[in-house]
Amino acid sequence: MTGILVQRFVLLGVLGAVTGALTACVDQANGGGAGSRDQITAVGSSTVYPFTTMIAEQLVANDPDAKAPVIESTGTGAGMKLFCAGIGAAHPDIEDASRRMKASEYKSCAENGVRDVMEIQVGIDGIAFAEAKNGPKMQLTPTDLYKALAANPGGKTNTARVWRDVNPALPAVPIQVYGPPATSGTRDALAELILTKGCEDSDPTAKTLAKSDPDAHKALCTRVREDGVYVDAGENDNLIVQKLQSNPNAIGVFGYSYLEENKDDVNGVSISGVAPTYATIADNRYPGSRPLYIYVKKAHLTAIPGLRNLLKLYAANWGATGPLVKRGLIAAPAEIQARSAAIIANETVLDPAVLS
Repeated sequence: MTGILVQRFVLLGVLGAVTGALTACVDQANGGGAGSRDQITAVGSSTVYPFTTMIAEQLVANDPDAKAPVIESTGTGAGMKLFCAGIGAAHPDIEDASRRMKASEYKSCAENGVRDVMEIQVGIDGIAFAEAKNGPKMQLTPTDLYKALAANPGGKTNTARVWRDVNPALPAVPIQVYGPPATSGTRDALAELILTKGCEDSDPTAKTLAKSDPDAHKALCTRVREDGVYVDAGENDNLIVQKLQSNPNAIGVFGYSYLEENKDDVNGVSISGVAPTYATIADNRYPGSRPLYIYVKKAHLTAIPGLRNLLKLYAANWGATGPLVKRGLIAAPAEIQARSAAIIANETVLDPAVLS
């Protein structure tokens, strides 16, 4: 993994051909030499990144002998590719995800020997739309956002330049939206939760198209314009906050935790009359609510020191009064918390049949 110092030592073990169980994390990727590591590695969502980082800090605080985990913010999609590339020291133990794993991603995992994967929902988040404190005080709907951001709304090339072009009730300020890249789970959720709803609300034939031609439906409803109106701001959500401060008419898209963290600098934008708040996201009134996950290789639990303890710390801290909520996480309902805690306790693996 580029730029990361990995401790090297020998761990003996056997990878069972049938179960895929790993009793040692052996790295054959570096010149064919055997090696391993004694620190946890995680990749994936920029939205989940601060939560996993906080838990990693607790792990080290509780055990002075523990090596500091290496947590990378790669985006959910890019992280899945790294996570699913194989078993062993060269591959991450944890994937942070701001959406559920796709069936195609699990297939890639399985093809590379990553079959026993634990899926743990750690909480809820909202795709927050925000503007600067001195912004135009926008009030938007999924239809407004679809007509503003889709490459071909209604099947025609998007020529809207100001918000009034998509809705006469909106101000005549330029459409400028800073958001996540295509590899981001936040971008996927934007497409699925907001743009698709706006597409289907504004075009009655879109729902039928979803069944008759899913690829055409995806192109119509979720393809984002590439003419400079939507700006890919990368995986650094704090950079979006900075851009909003320098461009007060712009809109930013990121996870709710960043809105909460920067509430002194930006305001949340209401969608369909509902502001992005802890309460509206927790009870699904806010249109952009979504679950947050971590995926863990069961085969690495024994091989990597501290991995089991990190999962237990997650479960101990994701409650409504816990420190993760203070960091910006939305606590999941009690039944989901209980189910996730049971997955950790029993080391239950994901049934790929539930994925789509």
